Amino acid sequence: MPRSASRVVGLDLQSANFVVMYDRWWNPAVEDQAIDRVHRLEQDRQVVVTTLTTRGTLEERVEAKLEGKRSLSGMVIQADELMRTEITRDELLELVKLEPGVR
Repeated sequence: MPRSASRVVGLDLQSANFVVMYDRWWNPAVEDQAIDRVHRLEQDRQVVVTTLTTRGTLEERVEAKLEGKRSLSGMVIQADELMRTEITRDELLELVKLEPGVR
């Protein structure tokens, strides 16, 4: 499989509650998506996520990079703002108002 494609492998089993990350990818969203697939509707068991990383290898550096990206994302993006699906009246008016002197 080309490296540009995700190497997420999984089965859609009703009883699945384990996620094992062994070939880490640079994009944290890919791993989050794999974990979210196990957190499906009607899941009533705890989901266990395990990552396999060998000390002193490229995977260890990838893990550090992923942690840095997640940390940066957490500082920049506020989850409650992302979850909003509605815009307030004041926000809408601010978007569509014309600046003085602009035609």
